[in-house]
Amino acid sequence: MKPEHGPLKPSGPRVIAIANQKGGVGKTTTAINLGTALAATKKRVVILDLDPQGNASTGFGIERTDRQLNVYHLLIGQATVAEAIKETDIPGLSIVPSGVDLSGAEIELVGMENREFYLKKAIGRGAEDFDYVLIDCPPALGLLTLNALAAADALLVPLQCEFFALEGISHLLRTVERVKRTVNPTLEIQGIVLTMFDSRNRLSDMVASDVRAHFGDKVYKTVIPRNVRVSEAPSHGRPVLIYDINCAGSRAYLHLAGEVLRRERLAVA
Repeated sequence: MKPEHGPLKPSGPRVIAIANQKGGVGKTTTAINLGTALAATKKRVVILDLDPQGNASTGFGIERTDRQLNVYHLLIGQATVAEAIKETDIPGLSIVPSGVDLSGAEIELVGMENREFYLKKAIGRGAEDFDYVLIDCPPALGLLTLNALAAADALLVPLQCEFFALEGISHLLRTVERVKRTVNPTLEIQGIVLTMFDSRNRLSDMVASDVRAHFGDKVYKTVIPRNVRVSEAPSHGRPVLIYDINCAGSRAYLHLAGEVLRRERLAVA
């Protein structure tokens, strides 16, 4: 991919939420490796690990003992992005890790005024040095995900190639429409990426065809395959692009980053 230099807009970073209320669809893997691929094109990227499970943080080798300041403190205004970030081994890529406190944040937010906008305010307090903020959302459509959608310019949806894929995404899209009506009218779907595609499985082809027929150009051309190296990489605390640059999963995420950048250039033109 040809490197793209400089920020996309002078007013601050582009914020992309990576969300699907269904777990196990490759959401965190996509956040980690898309962020890595964008950083490889000289973009300055920060990932916000908004999932209480903290898998994105673990995927970059951030020890749980090294998360005293984390995305929870960012969310409630006790820390800025600059104070909470951890640098990764990838030049240009940082992460605000998850922490144990985050699991109780939903309950705390319930009674707060303007509870949907806490993350948006937090991003506005110090993320201006980045080109992209990627938000790895939890696998639920609760207040944490709502905060991400309220803060985001765009939504990227990983969709596993399985039988109930279309049924699951319909719930998310209804939530997006409610968010657009109430808290973020400019939110757009950047794209839907098909994940865990198995070319030996006829069901994968059927699901991919159905999703493309239903959503058309919203579906990226790139498909993320089932790949053992992608599965192994998190246990080594490394993105698959660092763990094995030549595997099929790495090549797919590089192609996905290229598609994301092309769509972003059109979005901000």
